[in-house]
Order: sequence, then C-alpha cells, then structure tokens
Amino acid sequence: MIAANVITFFVLSFIGRTEEVQFMLNHGAMYVPNVVEAGEYYRLFTAMFLHYGFSHLMGNMIMLGIVGWNLEKEIGTIRFVIIYLGSGLVGNIASALWDIHLGEYAVSAGASGAVFGIMGAMLYVAIRNRGRVGSVSGVGILGMIVLMLFYGFVGVGVDNMAHIAGILAGFLLAVLLVWRRKNKGKKVLDYER
Repeated sequence: MIAANVITFFVLSFIGRTEEVQFMLNHGAMYVPNVVEAGEYYRLFTAMFLHYGFSHLMGNMIMLGIVGWNLEKEIGTIRFVIIYLGSGLVGNIASALWDIHLGEYAVSAGASGAVFGIMGAMLYVAIRNRGRVGSVSGVGILGMIVLMLFYGFVGVGVDNMAHIAGILAGFLLAVLLVWRRKNKGKKVLDYER
C-alpha cells in the first residue's frame, strides 16, 4: 500500500503540481458533485491514493508504515488489504455523505481514512490479544488514535469524518475478518496467511 501511494504521488508530481486543487480533481480526487451528479464513483477509490504535497504523503505513509507493519504481520496480507481498502472506501463515503449533509463540498484526497482504519483494526486485534499487537500495546494504539483525532479537529482542512468512519470501519472489518478458535484447549486468534 505504501508503494502504491508513493508511486502514484511521484508519477503525478512528474506531470503536475499535487498541491493544486484542479490538478488533483483532474486526476481522481473526490468531489461530491462529480461523484453524485456525474456518476464518477471511482473517485471514492482513487482519492485514497492521492496526496496534497509531499508532507501530506509522508504523514500518512509514516503512520501506515508504523501501524500497518505490525498489523499485517499479525493478520496476513489479504486481510490487511481488505481492511485498508474497505476502511478507505467507508471513510470516503462517510465524508461524501457529511458534505452533502452540510451542503459544503471540498476536493478531498488522501489515505488517512484507510490509515485510521488500520488503527481501528489494530485496536480490535490488541483487545483480542489481551493488550498487544506485536510490539505495540493497546493503550498505545488508543492514545495514538486520540492524539491523531485531536490534531485533526484542531487543524484546518482535515477530513475528520473520513477519519472517524475509517476507525469504525477498520474495527468492524477486523471483527469480521479475525476470529478465535479453540486450539489445544486454549483460545487463540485464527489467522490465515
């Protein structure tokens, strides 16, 4: 997922300016009128791989690298990708519905809904693992979620609805994809790799 985001960013940077709203709109960023009125539903997906400038990309990829690496080791690549893409889509759909509710439309892009989904899934797996996912504690994950949400609410131009929906989607997808089974008298997480 990191490679897909980084390659997309550098390809777009080579042909234009990723900080420009019109350029991003022309290359798949989400804009509710285009999605709803023009039927460009693909934007709910493509917007997950677009970033407004290098710092936006790096912020999301660093979080994805730190959190995602631990989660993918625990649950396997297929489940990880499903949670990532599913959370990103749910985050973008929730963001679009919120924009419609407010009647205010912004051109949005970024992987943060998916990244927050990975954090939500990590929280669930930590709960199921009695407090840890790899080297990360459940308390640490919860603290990271609270801190990232706080920065989103005090920041400008942050799609908080995508973040909140991403967390919830990631948590729920993890509930559906990760389960327990009995193994030699002990309950353990059942992961397929």
